[in-house]
Amino acid sequence: MSAPFEKDVLRRATLDARKAFVRSLSDGAKARLEQKLAERLTALCASASVVGGYAPLGSEISPQLAMEEARAVGRIVAFPAFHDPGKPFRFLAGDPLSPGPFGMMQPKLSAPAVEPDLILVPLIAIDKRGTRLGRGKGHYDRALTRLRKGGAKLIGVGWPLQRIDVLIPSDPWDIPLHAFASPDGLEWFR
Repeated sequence: MSAPFEKDVLRRATLDARKAFVRSLSDGAKARLEQKLAERLTALCASASVVGGYAPLGSEISPQLAMEEARAVGRIVAFPAFHDPGKPFRFLAGDPLSPGPFGMMQPKLSAPAVEPDLILVPLIAIDKRGTRLGRGKGHYDRALTRLRKGGAKLIGVGWPLQRIDVLIPSDPWDIPLHAFASPDGLEWFR
């Protein structure tokens, strides 16, 4: 079991680095990197039936181009939505046009619930074992536990600097990811 302090220190340092990196990008450079990310994800998204993604918050890289490509080839795209912020979110098919909790955008709660077989997961950092460092509230870990058991591929998505060499302390409830996608490429774990 890791000390929360270690994760908090690592979370703060890596989040600050991500924010600084994104601030250094021009709008054009950011758009080109997000296009390269979409290119890295094209084959994966095309081989899925339902692609779960996210609407980016703050300095998170946007998977929206990859999601649009998936939709263009007939895939269902879905986003996290909370009916109750105290319970795990579900993926709903539809665009994230409604304000949800925690500053996020989500589909209308009347949209159909779906089970993605490919999930693009936001993160603050990820290590070589696929251990993900998120915002620390456990929302993704709770939601992904069941989906991973059901066979969903979990792909962390981020800027290249978010793949760190330091091992992230892992707790029993942390759900390891299968791979990490960035504009630089796709790295599979285990």
